[in-house]
Amino acid sequence: MILTGSILGAIALAALLLWSGPLRRSTVWEAMTTPLASIIGSGFLVLGPILMAQFGWLAPPVMAVLCVVAYLFGGAIRYNMRRIEAGEVLAPGLEATSSWALSFAYIVSVAYYLNLFGAFGVSLTAFDSDVGARVLTSAVYLVILSVGWTRGFASLERMEYISVTIKLAIIAGLLVALSAFFWGKAQAGTLVVIPTELSGWAALTLGFGLIVTVQGFETSRYLGDSYDTDTRVKSMKWAQWLSAAIYMIYIVLLAYVFERDDLSFSETAIVDMMGIVAPILPVLLVVAALAAQFSAAVADTSGSGGLMYEMSGRRISPRMGYVLLTLIGLVLTWGADVFQIISYASRAFAVYYALQAAIAALSAGRQGAGPRCIGFALLAALGFAIAVFGHAVEG
Repeated sequence: MILTGSILGAIALAALLLWSGPLRRSTVWEAMTTPLASIIGSGFLVLGPILMAQFGWLAPPVMAVLCVVAYLFGGAIRYNMRRIEAGEVLAPGLEATSSWALSFAYIVSVAYYLNLFGAFGVSLTAFDSDVGARVLTSAVYLVILSVGWTRGFASLERMEYISVTIKLAIIAGLLVALSAFFWGKAQAGTLVVIPTELSGWAALTLGFGLIVTVQGFETSRYLGDSYDTDTRVKSMKWAQWLSAAIYMIYIVLLAYVFERDDLSFSETAIVDMMGIVAPILPVLLVVAALAAQFSAAVADTSGSGGLMYEMSGRRISPRMGYVLLTLIGLVLTWGADVFQIISYASRAFAVYYALQAAIAALSAGRQGAGPRCIGFALLAALGFAIAVFGHAVEG
């Protein structure tokens, strides 16, 4: 009872802080909500159990590497934003290709978000099965297509701040619960060290396949209609710093309190695990999952349709983009599992990040910044390696 009260109290305090006037009036914080909506969402739900099951006691260092790699890719995108502001015309061909790559990555990421929505949506019901989850996912696809086709997404996109508030507040409650659970285990001398399941090349390529779980920072680049460059750069940096801090606290608290027998191989494994910590957490996590996945799916659907419209010279209307996204998403939903979709999405985003790093390398080369040029070129090579070699988690 005390723990439940503490969890609910933390959620209430976090919600009040996030909804407070001073924070909501902050331009940078307002801009941060868009990347935060993507970075801390799907990854937070699936990444902990995956890292624990595959990497054991090394889960926190692997999480740190993912955050650092994401920050470096963000650095390339921020560099390009600065060069565009300075009036430089970046490589037009590569820029167009990267925009198409991002549009396709959004299509796959929507499949990722909505398949998690389906899995969590049925997880605490009598319809908890692969078929039940896919039916719910398909239904939500049709709802989103219907809204996008008939009315557009403006009304749904207003949910973003509410979704981020709900998600971060519940995460605050989750971290309080995990802290108490971790402290109890430490006091009793029952912390555990799970051995690793993977090493070498298999571990590296699995890490490649998980880069999408810390994706979302790139959305700051495309907020130029609402914020200036300095604000967008800050919003991306601060969103990555905040999300990395949350991820690291979360994975450290999670990695040493569960035995391997407590881990299950499913996209909703975190629900069962959190039920061991506190009975109220599974319901709260499902609420957070549904809010997060739906709002992120709406945002990426709108982004993908807009990019297709722009890059096709207005030949592919946003409506037709939504149809294409829905058709591909339904194929992925019924032809692949969530972990395969995570891998596909990671590869798609890796192509976009690699192209952005290559553009930054060319720009740095023209500016005579040799070390920076080499750094961006190596980052581009890493992005293409992730796209080629990343693979999915296997049960």
